[in-house]
Amino acid sequence: MPDATSPRPSPPRSRGREAPTLAGNAALGLTQIILWGGSFFLIAVIAEPIVRSTDWPQGVVVGALSLAILVSALPSPWVGRLIRRHGGRPVLIAGTLIIAAGQVLLALSTSLPFFLLAWAVMGLGMAAALYDPLFAAIGQAYGASARGAMTQVAIASGFAITLCWPATSALVEWVGWRGACLAYAALAVCVVAPLFAWALPRQDKPAPAPPGSGATGSAVPDPAEPLAWASAPARLPGERILSLTFASAAVIMAAMSVQLLLLLQAKGVPATTAVALSALIGPAQVGARIVELAFGRSAHPRWALLVASGSVALGLLLLAVAPSLAWLAIILYGAGNGMRTVVRGTLPLALYGQHAYAAVMGRLARLPLFGQAVTPLACGYVSEWFGPDRLLSVLLGIAALNVGLSLFVAGQSSRIRNP
Repeated sequence: MPDATSPRPSPPRSRGREAPTLAGNAALGLTQIILWGGSFFLIAVIAEPIVRSTDWPQGVVVGALSLAILVSALPSPWVGRLIRRHGGRPVLIAGTLIIAAGQVLLALSTSLPFFLLAWAVMGLGMAAALYDPLFAAIGQAYGASARGAMTQVAIASGFAITLCWPATSALVEWVGWRGACLAYAALAVCVVAPLFAWALPRQDKPAPAPPGSGATGSAVPDPAEPLAWASAPARLPGERILSLTFASAAVIMAAMSVQLLLLLQAKGVPATTAVALSALIGPAQVGARIVELAFGRSAHPRWALLVASGSVALGLLLLAVAPSLAWLAIILYGAGNGMRTVVRGTLPLALYGQHAYAAVMGRLARLPLFGQAVTPLACGYVSEWFGPDRLLSVLLGIAALNVGLSLFVAGQSSRIRNP
């Protein structure tokens, strides 16, 4: 850690655009639609054709996504440090190419171990190319201008399921599940990687500041005195509680992604109606992000955190006690989950500043990813042995915990930022 009189490196400087543009943000949103559609959301469409053509156990095929998420959690802090040191452009391009390699391996897999290896490779790429590393790259490149860019990217990418599930189904009908995987690999190489190269600024390497600048090596960035880039602190104040806050929200999201239809039907909602109600989540997510973009810029992201956690908790409570209002419960849950995605990027930037942001984002990503990886299996166990109503009660408890953690983070935010 440099002392008050030692030279200190300045942060990497962006070359190209000085501020994010609408076209660039739309391009980055498109990258996330393609990458999420070809990784996280892929197995929901291709699982049945895979089982039908290979006779592999369905549970193992579907569980391959959990393996990919688990693998993606492991290198997340390292990815954050790479973005902090080299900028996001090369890291996200490399992550995209690794995802493409995993998709090619997936298309070529003829045995179950090879199939699982392909998903593990995709998990490595997901750690370096999805929301968390992208937000880290945007925050580091643009600083105070990054909040609107993150929200615009989240708005565009909010249509991933709406666009990718029908497109993937059409590809499977046309060229089979292996051909669909190859098509996503081609899109990653030919569309996503070039878009990252165009939309993300290239960054110069850190250069030493002039001697006698009087810079200090404070562990927490001060608005007027950026943190030294040469020595990223291992932990910053409040980081663990913030990671736990994000992790509890991620567990709820992962659980609802796989159990929502079952929970609705357990409350007496017919299957066809349950499917129609679940389709409200996407528009609710996008709507909440548009509201955040239009009205949230002048407010500290801690308020968006409180709205997100409260909305999710209220939605789950309505589903539990007033099934006739299931439509409202789904809208509230979707809105809260949509805002959570934005807060995951904007709140750490507001708390810790531009200069430590990428490293912090890498560390914050690990625990939520672990939670997402184990949640589907845990929820399946609870639902099978104790019933959907007990599962909903567990999720309500986690939502209450998330609200409490969010209140604590909001109350401590000024102390975290300026200890």
